[in-house]
Amino acid sequence: MRTRRGACYSCHDDEATEMHLPKRRRTAAPEGGSPSAVSGPAGSAAAGDMFEELPDDLVVSILADVAASAASPADLAGAIMTCKRFRELAQSKVVLTKASPRCLAVRAKTWSDTAHQFLQRCADAGNLDASYLLGMIRFYCLGSRGSGAALMAAAAVGGHRDALYSLAVIQFNGSGGSKDDRDLRAGAALCARAASLGHVDALRELGHCLQDGYGVRRSLLDGRRLLIQANARELAAASASLVKPSSSSRAGRQHSCLLSDFGCRAAAAAAAGEAHAANRFLSDWFASRPLACVDTGAGGTGTGPAPMELEDGGSGGGGLRLCSHAQCGRPETRRHEFRRCSVCGVVNYCSRACQALHWKMAHKAECTPMDRWLDAANANPEPNADAAAAAAVAAPAL
Repeated sequence: MRTRRGACYSCHDDEATEMHLPKRRRTAAPEGGSPSAVSGPAGSAAAGDMFEELPDDLVVSILADVAASAASPADLAGAIMTCKRFRELAQSKVVLTKASPRCLAVRAKTWSDTAHQFLQRCADAGNLDASYLLGMIRFYCLGSRGSGAALMAAAAVGGHRDALYSLAVIQFNGSGGSKDDRDLRAGAALCARAASLGHVDALRELGHCLQDGYGVRRSLLDGRRLLIQANARELAAASASLVKPSSSSRAGRQHSCLLSDFGCRAAAAAAAGEAHAANRFLSDWFASRPLACVDTGAGGTGTGPAPMELEDGGSGGGGLRLCSHAQCGRPETRRHEFRRCSVCGVVNYCSRACQALHWKMAHKAECTPMDRWLDAANANPEPNADAAAAAAVAAPAL
């Protein structure tokens, strides 16, 4: 016989071949359906057997790649829930260690014991992002200072730059203890380590420390040099967001990312619009569980951010407050822990980096010096004017 192209083949060879091939068998047809032919000696059962015969190392490697590339916790959860074998192998240390930060980014409104256990397993497996995130949640949200600081320290030892910077903020403020527990030298050293790993806020914080002699020997020249480097990296991030805009930087387009220390404006940067998962968790957590007398006012005038004053006492507030930089989310762990703007006395910050960012984003347009309040009170005397003036003077504690 000949094919359409004229090639010849033997009918006898085909018949001989068919004699050696297994016959196709049909499976039972489902109700309302037609029977389907299954080729091969094993049929549909063979497919299941072939999956079970895959080595565990290969399946674990695939799940690890899924965890590393997951854009949300639901991506890994969907893969784990596929079958019992996936659920068992997903508990492997290899999978949990490679879970991406987005895969670990649990939300405050969905926080549960299951999410807590998942982060704990990832942290035990050596996942630095999980150690940092769970450490922040325990330290600030759950009130477990010791275990939270230990988890952040474990991430910092592994070179996690966000953990290094958070520990620096804790050392600067003496968070979780008294004012006497502050260690400025340790905070500056942690900032230096985080800055060497590319953390822009730590670099900015270290620059202000050098300019003010805060925990380190004062050096205006070195401090200004570090601030220039921080703003150059901020500008590079802004330029990158313009070249490759993404949906994740949509929030960043609503604000101007700022070269905050020298009064320069740049286009919106993704880094300014997308906070770390730990900071988002803190912000959402305390938005639904407000602290007693939370003060997150915003406002600024002038050519640069005003210096901040430490609140050693005073009569303002009376409760714990959040950092006024909305993308930070850190709360006070004791009264008057954070420093506040020395001009208006309304806003307060956990660090100079948060102050510098918030200054250009919001505070510069709303800051009102205390002298104006006193002038207004003297110009419009009222029956309670003396009490109002006394309260205004007492608010900005030294």
